[in-house]
Amino acid sequence: MRLKTKLVIAITLMVGAIVLTLSTIYIAQLVHQVVNDAVNDADMSANEILHLSRLALETDINSTRVDPTNAEQVNQWVEESLQSDPGVNGEIESLIGFNPIISDASVVGPDGRAILHSNPEMVGKLVPTRPDFHKLANARFWRQLQLIYERPLQPYVVEIALKIQLDRDYRPFGSVQVAVLNEFLRSALQPHLRRALGFSAIAILVSLVLAAALSSRALRPLEAISRRLDQMTAGEMTAPIPQELIRRDEYGNVSSKIERIGRQMRTVNEVFSALQENVDQIMANLQDGLMLFTQDGRAVLVSASIETFLGKPRSEMLGSHAEEIFSRHTQLGRAVLNAFGAHEPMDMVEISGDHGSNVQVSLDFIEEGGQRLGALLTMRDSESMRKIEDEIEVSRRLANVGKLTSGVAHEVKNPINSIVVHLEILRNKLKDPDADTQRHMDVISSEIQRLDRVVQTLVDFTRPVELSLSEVDLRDVAGQVAFVARPDCERHGVQLVTEIADEPLPAKVDSDLFKQALLNIVINGAQAMADGGTLTIRVHRQNGDDAQIEVQDTGQGIPPAIRDKIFNLYFTTKKSGSGIGLAMTYRIMQLHNGSIHFDTRVGEGTIFYLTLPLARAEQRQQPNNLVAHS
Repeated sequence: MRLKTKLVIAITLMVGAIVLTLSTIYIAQLVHQVVNDAVNDADMSANEILHLSRLALETDINSTRVDPTNAEQVNQWVEESLQSDPGVNGEIESLIGFNPIISDASVVGPDGRAILHSNPEMVGKLVPTRPDFHKLANARFWRQLQLIYERPLQPYVVEIALKIQLDRDYRPFGSVQVAVLNEFLRSALQPHLRRALGFSAIAILVSLVLAAALSSRALRPLEAISRRLDQMTAGEMTAPIPQELIRRDEYGNVSSKIERIGRQMRTVNEVFSALQENVDQIMANLQDGLMLFTQDGRAVLVSASIETFLGKPRSEMLGSHAEEIFSRHTQLGRAVLNAFGAHEPMDMVEISGDHGSNVQVSLDFIEEGGQRLGALLTMRDSESMRKIEDEIEVSRRLANVGKLTSGVAHEVKNPINSIVVHLEILRNKLKDPDADTQRHMDVISSEIQRLDRVVQTLVDFTRPVELSLSEVDLRDVAGQVAFVARPDCERHGVQLVTEIADEPLPAKVDSDLFKQALLNIVINGAQAMADGGTLTIRVHRQNGDDAQIEVQDTGQGIPPAIRDKIFNLYFTTKKSGSGIGLAMTYRIMQLHNGSIHFDTRVGEGTIFYLTLPLARAEQRQQPNNLVAHS
């Protein structure tokens, strides 16, 4: 129920109670007045009848033939005197005709029979006993009201004793009775009650209207405060303060405090939004899967990579208990649920995952002051970790080789230069050497030049490279490399196919270096298919913010024994190979903050994956529409 409705009802009830109390007092006084007036009228009428009856009996009974000692003769004389007296009879008739509240009037003899009666048929008959009217007058208000509205109709009587003079003494002789019917009292009271009830109804109606108006006016600032709170909830904190809230009373104080709270909330929301955005970015880029659980085991934070481990969407896992996320039918689920149940942490245990891959799992319980606050579950792909470790090992080897070859190259370069100089001096001294000597000198010269190129390659490989970065579309780079490599592929009987996405894939790279890196992979793939085959270059978006180039051949694959060595400097399986191409490609990808890895199957072929960050990462992943060109 609304506060306004409660206020209207409360005011109306309060006014109704006041009106009811005043009306009750008024009606009580009114009933008392009506009853007292009726009693007074009845007493006055009875006394008039009594007075006229005494006048009718003033004749000296001794002057008549009636024996005063004979009660029967006395009674007969009284009856005849009263019945024959026009004053008494006229008074009784006039009371009935002109007094609206009197129902009947009578003079009753000592035997209870009516000597005179306003109803002629009752003369000589016993008059029934009726309640005394004075008792009604002396009763309490509610009793008076009850008796007035009593059913069936009930007459109340005012009775005055009648005495006659016999031998100078007054002896009791019957009574004068005047009856008042409660219906006549009700009729006299009814108009006053209607006015009182009408006044009460009008007062309550007016109070209802006034209560509605006053409550509406009094609660108007509250409605403005409610609208202001709605604006704060909707984030519209910059909206101006309503004029009705600029006050100096209690509403104004409450409004100013709400404004202060609103400013604090806006600051907290801004900080929270920034933190949430940072957390979301971190969680989206994490390779490890993280899940944060509350004290009762509900997941409140789930990283994007968890979906790949469990095969469930994040929206389904958020807010769910650990028992709802993990299943005891899998080794991973049993291990995690058992650790939760026993409250025992897990320290990077390698377990078979739900999809067959091995997963490294750790579970840490968060506690403070001995009280359990929650738990942090970390999941890590074992294969990815091994690949990262392999890449680190390759980088370490390349770094060590670079340090070694840098020193060796500089040490060898000087003797080579000296040999070249002395060889030229020897040529000048031998003006006309014979053919065999000339042939040996040419061999020495060509080998020295080849050795110089090898040393220069070592120097170039170990020298810091200054990248000339520019924003290019990786689709164009892949197309140019395919154009350059197509003749060599056709010479080896290899069909070159490109599958390039429709959407632009801009990346900041050193165009020449990256072309060389990609060309090395393509040429190696073509040379790996001695009997011909298909070489496919795919370019597409990967994980929303990265671009990936795939080079797939249908050769014999890379044997397991040499897979860990193919990025080593000078490692080659070809007779004419230098062993520098893949090592140089690996270094170029590192210089561009990218990565390179491969999947191979013996007898089926190899796929190299070159991944680079895009220059302008979009907020959502767009579909990849691949188009094949041959």
